[in-house]
Amino acid sequence: MKTELRENLLDALRAGRDPWPGIVGFESTVLPQLERALIAGHDVVLLGERGQGKTRLLRSLTGLLDEWTPVIEGSELGEHPFEPITPASRRRADELGDELPVTWVHRSERYTEKLATPDTAVADLIGDVDPVKVAEGRSLGDPETIHYGLVPRAHRGIVAINELPDLAERIQVALLNVMEERDIQVRGYTVRLPLDVLLVASANPEDYTNRGRIITPLKDRFGAEVRTHYPLEVADEIALVRQEADLTADVPDHLVEVVARFTRHLRDSSAVDQSSGVSARFAVAAAETVAAAALRRAALVGEPSAFARPVDLETVPAVLRGKLEFASGEDGREEEVLEHLLHRATADTARYRLRGVDLTELAEAVSANPVRTGERIPAAQVVAGLPTVGVLTQVASRLGAEGTEDPGPMASAAELALEYLFLTRKLAKDESDDGDTVSYG
Repeated sequence: MKTELRENLLDALRAGRDPWPGIVGFESTVLPQLERALIAGHDVVLLGERGQGKTRLLRSLTGLLDEWTPVIEGSELGEHPFEPITPASRRRADELGDELPVTWVHRSERYTEKLATPDTAVADLIGDVDPVKVAEGRSLGDPETIHYGLVPRAHRGIVAINELPDLAERIQVALLNVMEERDIQVRGYTVRLPLDVLLVASANPEDYTNRGRIITPLKDRFGAEVRTHYPLEVADEIALVRQEADLTADVPDHLVEVVARFTRHLRDSSAVDQSSGVSARFAVAAAETVAAAALRRAALVGEPSAFARPVDLETVPAVLRGKLEFASGEDGREEEVLEHLLHRATADTARYRLRGVDLTELAEAVSANPVRTGERIPAAQVVAGLPTVGVLTQVASRLGAEGTEDPGPMASAAELALEYLFLTRKLAKDESDDGDTVSYG
């Protein structure tokens, strides 16, 4: 099985195909390490904080298996017709010879995943005596009385254990023989099965998951420990959000970038408990929240289409605050921290997207004629209230708001420019009693 993985991986690398579709941000760090481990035939544990794509990476291993593989029809462990390993299958092979029935299994069925929970038992992973088979007349020591657990049933496939440290230490001990001697022990007698499995696991750093640890003998049996990480570049974070988020409205690139930068600022903030991490799921949920806010706003004001604007970003801190764990001593300041970091992300995005554009003309025009924006102001009304200045054409060009009759993109671009002027103290703004925002000099 490990030879199959190795050969298929090497074939993909030689042909220039991507063996890891959907995996973002690991190209030069995690994936080379994982590829070397697979080529070496090692069992692997992925170590990293929550939301770093460990489970997604483990599930993508199925793409390296042969699409279809033959198995003995009716066999419990998916045995190869030429290499039966259980007493029952060997007996059938001897009796039937070339008439042994064969079926084909898709590679998606050769991946087995188990979430480690405190109530997991040895019987779940390895197996136990089946009282029904004993009642049928077989002796208790007969290997055919065993009901095989998850690991033996993954024979000729991949078995993944998520959150491995959560397994009780006595349960982890049951995996030692499987990983080294490739046999299993059930109820006092040993059944020697030449299991052909790749065992992979995920774990959080031990200083975070105080619920348990990977015992030293088991850690020693993993051939490779691969550290994962959050996206290193803003572009990777944006690509991840675009790939994973289910957006119910159009969210322009500059707002997705704000969400990405906001997530990265949270990961760097001393106010957030970094030992628990800030999951990539936070960025995805934030983008989905922005889209939902835009769709709700469009319904309220009667817009025919929903297009996200910076005003929709204001909904993110309140909705997603519960997905974060704050450092001790920050009680009561959570909202303040989130709003500050969101403003930083907005300013950083505008500064990057509008670099080289002189917004002085826009600031002077708005100082003379204030612009009204807000959740209850339709995009067409925002655009109609904008001053006629040439710099807005540059803003529209930089933020992808050109060449469309929909006022949404222009309103979104203009709001970002106005917000940047406010954050850099070149404009002031005030909220009216009805929730609208008036920008003025």
